[in-house]
Amino acid sequence: MGFMKTRWTDNIDRNNPLPEYPRPQMERADWMSMNGVYDYAIVDKSVEWVDNFDGEIVVPYAVECMLSGVEKPLKPDQKLWYRKKFSIPENMKGKNILLNFAAVDWECNVYINNEFAGSHRGGYATFSIDITRLLKDGENELVVSVYDPTENGWQQRGKQVNKTHGFWYVATSGIWQSVWLEAVNPCHILKLKMTPDIDNKSLAFKTFATDNDCQVKVTVFDNVNVVSENTITMDDVIKFDELKLWSPENPFLYDLKVELIKDGNVVDTVKSYIGMRKFSIGKDDKGYPRFLLNNKPYFQRGLLDQGYWSDGGMTPPTDEAIIYDIETMKRLGFNMLRKHIKVELDRWYYHCDRLGMLVWQDMVSGGEYIGQFLAGVLPLVAIHVKDDKYKAFKRGEQLWRDEFERELNEMLNQLYNHTCISCWVPFNEGWGQFDSVRISNEIKRFDPSRVVDHASGWHDQGAGDFNSMHRYIAPINPRRNDGRIFAITEFGGYSHIDRGHTWDESKSFGYMMFRSKDSLSKAYKILHDTQVIPLIKKGLSATVYTQVSDVENEVNGILTYDREHIKVHEDVLIEVNKKLTL
Repeated sequence: MGFMKTRWTDNIDRNNPLPEYPRPQMERADWMSMNGVYDYAIVDKSVEWVDNFDGEIVVPYAVECMLSGVEKPLKPDQKLWYRKKFSIPENMKGKNILLNFAAVDWECNVYINNEFAGSHRGGYATFSIDITRLLKDGENELVVSVYDPTENGWQQRGKQVNKTHGFWYVATSGIWQSVWLEAVNPCHILKLKMTPDIDNKSLAFKTFATDNDCQVKVTVFDNVNVVSENTITMDDVIKFDELKLWSPENPFLYDLKVELIKDGNVVDTVKSYIGMRKFSIGKDDKGYPRFLLNNKPYFQRGLLDQGYWSDGGMTPPTDEAIIYDIETMKRLGFNMLRKHIKVELDRWYYHCDRLGMLVWQDMVSGGEYIGQFLAGVLPLVAIHVKDDKYKAFKRGEQLWRDEFERELNEMLNQLYNHTCISCWVPFNEGWGQFDSVRISNEIKRFDPSRVVDHASGWHDQGAGDFNSMHRYIAPINPRRNDGRIFAITEFGGYSHIDRGHTWDESKSFGYMMFRSKDSLSKAYKILHDTQVIPLIKKGLSATVYTQVSDVENEVNGILTYDREHIKVHEDVLIEVNKKLTL
């Protein structure tokens, strides 16, 4: 019962966990990981400063999970405090020092040497603080305080609760993604925005920097060979003579070296990469709208991927663990993962980019749960409620809606460059849904290079690019052709308790339970052969089976929660996926 080890648990170096560079699309040479052992304290939220700490915690694992070494809940009336001593290495001295947090849930204040350095609100976004002015020679001290009310607040939290039950999971509080330092010149790159255009053999390339009166030199590599060298403006286009296209079957990536030039001198250099591909919509010869990859119809065989781990909660134990999930699902014949109500570590998207796995990216849900009537009863009888009824959808306060849109924009900007992301999903099953037509249109204006599932599953407002269906237990019927892509964006959820590899056998649940691997595999095949595959000729263009792995009490995964067993016969999965094609 409760947290379980994975095959990676005992391989973690407490002093240097997740040691890889956290941001592969803008990598600098001069950096230092700040992951490792910190002091921690849990105190009343009214406490303004902490001198006495409770013990040690391993960052970046949440205080609630096994890998942190703490396994204590953070209550809504408490704050979590961190403290770590550090020194700046010789190769980074004499430059500006940026302190980067990949994600801290939820609201945090950062202090260097007892001085306030900065703050951030939002549990899933990366942020940086220039701490140069606060540093001193020799040893420095980092202190972070975190407040996270979990379900007692209105913030975007996904499925986190203070007391796990059903499909509500153990909370993730505090620092749960990597922390690192990097050294930069005062004039440096802030971010890149890259948009492939395969029809014109070009890449729109926009550089954001602390000083925009600069030039940019972009060197493009095909493996080790230089394809082109381009000295361009801060907002320009790179042309290709010939293109190698990216796809799940051939996930080719161009490596990039990006140099910021000020007054004839290189003042910043980052490594990056990009895959050249195109996502669009077109009609087949029968008039059905289809998802197109590189201008050709492409069936997306997907899985719901919630990204939880039996030892680390929302934080994968190691980089190898991330790779295992993606490689295993691809080997079994899937070509898409729907990242469900979570923004992942940047390296997760990097591995999807390089291994060739399409991604549908959900926005994290927030606000209060909308209740069983709106979430369960009305969808069964195909009644769609207008989502301008803010109180019904638990978005009654303007502040709550504004904060959702702010965090949505953070996510869109943060993940924009990842090759693998083909679809944005702002709302799921009505939870916290509001103004989805307007929001879908705004996403399309910001990013016309991808498709949008505006209201996945329920309370369709007729917008976006998908006629999106969720179906469990009830028969799966075709949707009428309304000019949008027909997709089954959650279904199945067939379940089996794998003894000895289950979170809590007494509380396990699923939509339909099977006693053995054999019976589960047989049912999985029948479901696809009789209900799903026949719909392809009637316009079905994408499927999302639930789900990659068991998660806590949910036992409907292809994998057990500890990733030790594949619960459906591999030959069945491979055979079915071969049939899920156009």
